[in-house]
Amino acid sequence: MPEIDDLVRKGQEQLRVLMGGRGGDRGNGTGGGGRGSGGPGVTRSTIGIALLAGVALWGFASFYTVRPEQQSIELFLGEFSGIGTEGLNFAPWPLVTAEVFDVTTNRTEELGVRRGTGGNEGLMLTTDENIVDIDFQVVWNIKNARDFKFSLRDPEASVRAISESAMREVIAQSELAPILNRDRGAVADRVKELIQTTLDNRKTGINVLRVNVNKVDPPSQTVQVTDANGNTTTQSVVDAFRDVQAAEQERDRVERQADAYANRRTAEARGESAQLLEASEGYRARVVNDAVGEASRFEAVLEEYRNAPDVTRKRLYLETMEKVLGDVDKIILENGSGQGGQGVVPYLPLNELRRGGGSN
Repeated sequence: MPEIDDLVRKGQEQLRVLMGGRGGDRGNGTGGGGRGSGGPGVTRSTIGIALLAGVALWGFASFYTVRPEQQSIELFLGEFSGIGTEGLNFAPWPLVTAEVFDVTTNRTEELGVRRGTGGNEGLMLTTDENIVDIDFQVVWNIKNARDFKFSLRDPEASVRAISESAMREVIAQSELAPILNRDRGAVADRVKELIQTTLDNRKTGINVLRVNVNKVDPPSQTVQVTDANGNTTTQSVVDAFRDVQAAEQERDRVERQADAYANRRTAEARGESAQLLEASEGYRARVVNDAVGEASRFEAVLEEYRNAPDVTRKRLYLETMEKVLGDVDKIILENGSGQGGQGVVPYLPLNELRRGGGSN
């Protein structure tokens, strides 16, 4: 059948063209196509370029950089072989592969009723058999890339499970009232220490930076309250606890004010006491010095009296009379000559007497 032969011949010609050959003379219907010359051959330059490209790709896959905030580990056929250093490192791929971890990035796991996936992971039982609703965060990062890589299959899930367990343990050892008021910081510190201890015992390579206790409330429930008149009302447990918490905070505020006033008054009293002590010490020193001075002066006068009794006696008499009569408005005339003050001229202020009489 000539039509089938033509189809086969055309197919052979197209195959030769695709394979790099040259088709036969289509004008010759009977002759088969002659084999053409071969396609373009592979030269040495092509092989060299291919080798250089392969070496470049191999080097690109083998060299890697570790920044200061990163740590890297090297795996030889999937098994740990070493730790990379800061800067440029070489790991001959594909025998050795490297994994780089950012160890300074803070990762946060949030646990609680509102943010938790379990719905009840924030409801915990205290030691006084009360239920508390806690919402807290655990902030962590990587401190050892090798332990982090090989010790944990799911680091986030492990941190969440250990954190929840630690919080439940601490809450089970605490009472409700202190947790609601002023022991949140202490609870967070104890939980952080317990989480870190557990992670270190398991060699997880994780460092817990801090634990933030965001919310501590009683469970969101309502109770029926009946007053003295028999009226029944519905009251939220959370509202009642918040009222108690507000009252306790007010009590603490008043206590702090009282302590501050007591400290201030105590400091003032101590200052006044110290001032009185200093004044008394000064007075004592002054009196002692005066007494010592008087005693020294008396001893000096006594020595002079022993040497010249009459002169000393007269001098003491004159000094004493000077002290006694120094401020007295009187004139004493000596009557040594027996004239009775005849050398003194009497004086009568008549003008002053007239002015005094006229004024009357």
